[in-house]
Amino acid sequence: MKIQHHQLRLFGDLNTKRAVNVASVNQYSPFRYPGGKTWLVPFVIQWLMHQPKRPADFIEPFAGGAIIGLTVAIEQLAQHVTLVEIDEQVSAVWKAIIYGDYQRLAQMIIDFELNQENVDRVLSSTYTSVEEQAFQTILRNRVNRGGILAPGAGKVKNGENGKGLKSRWYPQTLYRRIIQIAKVRERITFIQGDGLEFLEQSADRSDVLYFIDPPYTIAGKKAGSRLYTYSDIDHEKLFTIAERLKGEFLMTYDDTSTVREMASRHGFVTEVVTMKNTHHREMTELLISRNLKWLSGSKSG
Repeated sequence: MKIQHHQLRLFGDLNTKRAVNVASVNQYSPFRYPGGKTWLVPFVIQWLMHQPKRPADFIEPFAGGAIIGLTVAIEQLAQHVTLVEIDEQVSAVWKAIIYGDYQRLAQMIIDFELNQENVDRVLSSTYTSVEEQAFQTILRNRVNRGGILAPGAGKVKNGENGKGLKSRWYPQTLYRRIIQIAKVRERITFIQGDGLEFLEQSADRSDVLYFIDPPYTIAGKKAGSRLYTYSDIDHEKLFTIAERLKGEFLMTYDDTSTVREMASRHGFVTEVVTMKNTHHREMTELLISRNLKWLSGSKSG
C-alpha cells in the first residue's frame, strides 16, 4: 500500500467540506466528461487504503470517462479493473485503446489538422473501423461545449483565450494518455453493455470493489438527458442490486432529498462531499456506501 500512501500525501489532508484541488490529481482519461470524477480520486484512494487487501477486481459499471477505473489500473491499486459502458461512442474509444490498434488512434490524433472544415468532415462521416469511430468520438468530445456527446450538443465557440474549436484540443496530451492506458491494458477488461445487468451478474463476488456513478436523471432533473445519450436508468433497481452486492461499493449521486431517502431505506449511509464543477463553482455530491468510517471526519458508519 506504499503507492497509495504516497499518492494520498500529494493531496494534503482530505476534508469533505473543502473541495479537492483537481490540479493535484493525475489525469489519465482522454475524455472531457460532464460529471467527471477527478475530484473524487483522492477519496477513492483513501477508501482503497482501508480495505483489508488489494481487490481482485475493481468494477466501474457506468464507466463514461473512467477516470476512477483508469487511476486504479495505472497506479496498480487493484489486481484488475473492469469497465462497463453502454454508449456506443464512448465504447468505441475503450475498445480501440484496450483491444484495438491504439497506436493508430494516437497517431490519428497527432496528425489531425484541426479546422472547421476538417471537424465537420469527420463528425459527419460514417466509419467502420473502431479506431476511426474512437477518433470521431474523441474529436466530438473535445470540440463540443462541455465535452457533451449527446445529440444536439453545440460546439465550442470562443473557448479558452478565444481559441475557439482548438481550445480543448491537446493532441500531444491525448497521445500520451492513450499510450499510458495501453501500457496497462492487459489489466483492464472493457465490456460494452448495461451496467445494471453487469452488477446483477457479479453480485455474488466478494473479492471485488465497485465504484458506481450512474448518470443523474433522478428527482425530475433534466441534466442527464442533456448530457448523456443513455440517461434513463432505474435508480430504485440500482439501489436494490447494491444492497445484494457481496463486495463493497462506493456510490456517488447528486445530493437530493430523494437520493438520501432511498439510501436510508436500503440501509446505506451517506456523506456530503464538496467539489468544484467545470465552471469552478463549489457544489456538493453525496457519497453512499454501507460504511464510510474510512472517510476522514465522517460521522457515518
